[in-house]
This record gives sequence, C-alpha cells and structure tokens, in this order.
Amino acid sequence: MSKDVKKLLANHEDLIHSEGLKVLSHVQRKEDDWYINTLMLEGVDVPFKYKRKQPYKSLKGTQVNLTYYREVNIIAGLEFETMKVVRLKQN
Repeated sequence: MSKDVKKLLANHEDLIHSEGLKVLSHVQRKEDDWYINTLMLEGVDVPFKYKRKQPYKSLKGTQVNLTYYREVNIIAGLEFETMKVVRLKQN
C-alpha cells in the first residue's frame, strides 16, 4: 500500500481500500457534462461508481486497486448499496 493511501485512510475513518480486484464489467454513460462509470468486480455484488469529465478506456478484465466509500441510496423506499470510488489505480 502506498504512502498516499495510508495517509488517506488515516485521515478518513470511513474510507476503504482494496487491492487486486478483477473488473468483470465496466459501463460508462453520459450525464450532463460528466461520464458516470460503473464497475462490477469479481466476488462483489455491489456496483462501484465514479465520475470523469472525459470517457475512459474500458477496464474490463483488468485488475485494479480501489479506494472508496460505502453509500446507501434510497429509491422508492428501497435501499440500494453502492460504492463511491475516490481513487482508482490500474495494476
């Protein structure tokens, strides 16, 4: 784990870091001026989301290190869990 990641984790209690996760699917969609990226990872049933100003190359089949927060969205009275990615590094 890099020095930057350790510093982030020390400063933000709810932040989670995972390494060597395999990307099963990567979907991008345009929303206003942003591209919303959604990743599904091997062995994890929750989507990981992040935003970018420009489209990003497909990460399908690659391994990534992620730093993220857990989010719960309530839609029509139902809770949906997602992970908000704040740092992504491709291995």
